[in-house]
Amino acid sequence: MFLLKLLPAPLHRALYRLAHFARRCFWKLRRPTVCGVRVLAIDPQGHVLLVRHSYGPGKWMPPGGGLRSGEAPLPAAARELREETGCVLETAQEVTMLVENLYGARNEVHVIVGRTSGPPRPDAREIVDAGFFALDALPERMTGAIAAGVREWVALYRS
Repeated sequence: MFLLKLLPAPLHRALYRLAHFARRCFWKLRRPTVCGVRVLAIDPQGHVLLVRHSYGPGKWMPPGGGLRSGEAPLPAAARELREETGCVLETAQEVTMLVENLYGARNEVHVIVGRTSGPPRPDAREIVDAGFFALDALPERMTGAIAAGVREWVALYRS
């Protein structure tokens, strides 16, 4: 993966879009079960960190990604948050697990909520934008299910 960082960012983003397309096609044909994490990182003001990927529909969503072989959800969440935003996850806990249909694949998603501080630093390759948002001012370019989920998951973490 280090060698990919040597590519110019626009070419790297194009490769992400190509890989995303190939993965969607594979999942539609094979319908595998995949496991991943969705990370809600809360800053000291109570705002949640959301990102926009360089591939896919371009909507705001919590950082996240797939579990590596043998990897547990909490370490995977910390890794994904660090890789995508440069932020460190603290006092994290799993609040729920969802089963979603993702391009034909069965996607088992562990929702992890925790604290973080400091500004996000997306690499402008996989993640093109990142920011903290108040729960009552979530961005419009976000699916309704994710927006409702964000509020619910933060409430579960605080309870």
